[in-house]
Amino acid sequence: MILPIVAYGDPVLRKVAVEIDENYPDLEKLISNMRETMYNASGVGLAAPQIGKAIRLFLIDASPFAEDEDLSEKDRAVLKTFNKVFINAKIIEEEGDEWTFNEGCLSIPDVREDVVRKPKITIEYQDENFKKHTENLDGLAARVFQHEYDHIEGILFTDKLSSLKKRLIKKKLENISKGKINADYRMRFPNLKKGK
Repeated sequence: MILPIVAYGDPVLRKVAVEIDENYPDLEKLISNMRETMYNASGVGLAAPQIGKAIRLFLIDASPFAEDEDLSEKDRAVLKTFNKVFINAKIIEEEGDEWTFNEGCLSIPDVREDVVRKPKITIEYQDENFKKHTENLDGLAARVFQHEYDHIEGILFTDKLSSLKKRLIKKKLENISKGKINADYRMRFPNLKKGK
C-alpha cells in the first residue's frame, strides 16, 4: 500500500526516533508498504518518520545511482546492489575529507541543495530479520545512508545548509508545510493552526 509522505513542517520529522525489536507490530507489512511508497515517489531512500512513525527504521535502494556514467565502475557495482533495510542503525565512525553533493528529500519536494558530508562511515544495524551487521560504506552509499540516518535523528538535509541558503529557501519551505506544492506522489501536510 502506498502511504502518504509527511511534508516538511510536521513535528514527527523533528523527533529522535525510538528503537524497535522483533515484536514491533506488522513490521513486515510496514517495510513492504514503505518500499512501495519509496518506489512510487522515485526515491532512493525512505525513513519511518517520513511516513509518520518515529521509529529507527529506514530503507535504501540506491540502484538508480548505478546508471551514473560519471561514477567509477566500482561505485556503480556497489550502488547496483545497495538495497537494504536498516533497523536501529548507528554510525560508529565518520572519516575522510568532507565532500559536497546535491541532495533532495521526498519530504521537501522541489528543493535540492549542496550538502557537505564525510565520505567514509562505519555503521552498525539490524536487518529485517534482526540480524546484526557492521559495515563500512563510502561515496554515494555512505551519503544516502547518512541522509536517511539523519531522519531517525530528527535532522533534515536543510539543517546542514548555510544561514544564507536557509534564508533563500525559507519561503519554499513555508509553502511546502502549507501544502502549496505539486508533488508527483501522495503527501501529508502538517495541521496548521488558523492565524499562523
